[in-house]
Amino acid sequence: MRLAFFVNSIEGEQPTFATGLLAMAALNRGHEVVYLTPSDFTLRPDDSLVVHGLVLPRQKYKKIENFHAVLQEKKLDRETINIEDIDALMLRNDPSLDQTARPWAVNSGILFGRLAEQRGVVVLNDPEGLALAQNKLYFQSFPEIVRPTTLISRNVDEIRAFADAHPKGVIVKPLQGSGGKNVFKIGSSKETNLNQIFEAVSVEGYLIAQAYLPAAKDGDIRFFMMNGEPLMRDGKYAALRRVPAKGDLRSNIHASGTAEAVDVTDDVIALAEMMRPKLVEDGMFLVGLDIVGDKILEVNVFSPGGLAHIRDLTKVDFTDTVIEAIEKKVTMQAASSGMLNNRLLATL
Repeated sequence: MRLAFFVNSIEGEQPTFATGLLAMAALNRGHEVVYLTPSDFTLRPDDSLVVHGLVLPRQKYKKIENFHAVLQEKKLDRETINIEDIDALMLRNDPSLDQTARPWAVNSGILFGRLAEQRGVVVLNDPEGLALAQNKLYFQSFPEIVRPTTLISRNVDEIRAFADAHPKGVIVKPLQGSGGKNVFKIGSSKETNLNQIFEAVSVEGYLIAQAYLPAAKDGDIRFFMMNGEPLMRDGKYAALRRVPAKGDLRSNIHASGTAEAVDVTDDVIALAEMMRPKLVEDGMFLVGLDIVGDKILEVNVFSPGGLAHIRDLTKVDFTDTVIEAIEKKVTMQAASSGMLNNRLLATL
């Protein structure tokens, strides 16, 4: 199987990123791995789609650090490959990282992912589903019972009134964004630095305000779903607890949060089950849910991370399970002579 991974940039990849772990697992299972970035597609006059991809040496790795060192080697050659010669394409970029400096790159994965899908490539997550999920407004399409009370607006008076209606406070963050950037807690509309908060967050567009959940002080649970079901291997769930640093609202690991083992309760499974129908409908193969108490704060569908920390905490490598699932999809697509709908295939 030839498996391609679409990322923001090669140099931006880190050893702890889940994409690298997935790519390493694919190589260790004997597959060919190609890395693609937003600049690497060409649609030719004869309507053929080719990619100018970074092809990794077909060798096995025991340590992710060794894999990452090879990925970053300047001597690696790029090869021009017809997209029809790629079996599966994983769209693993974070569009928000390109929003300011490279706006042309934001939608490239979705746009060319659609073209790849039309040419018989298994594309994960489904590009049409990802097009629906380009900002946090997508989360509002999930059942109301799983969501915190939420306001989306750029109107300062609306946000002030929303804050006053929630005596435990509200969290304000950009509608378009990721990684814990520009996340603030507001206690009431009378806070002296409120205008500065609005100014900082609204630079990126609309604001999303959510009722603060007191359980958030203990962090959140990153919980992986695959094919609309909890991701499991050897009787364990792919999940961890992310605990914020002292004095910080954010539990994101790269924002000074720490990772801890977590017991997955029946309540967590019940929350995940309520998310399943929509995830399946939208062809969301691999996603990460962020859970606080009895609510889900976010659904991460572009490049959910945490598999490296989960592996360290559980002593289970879930990437093999993910690659096995992709192998089955490629087999099913070949058996159907490319007639299966990609959105259906994505969660089969």
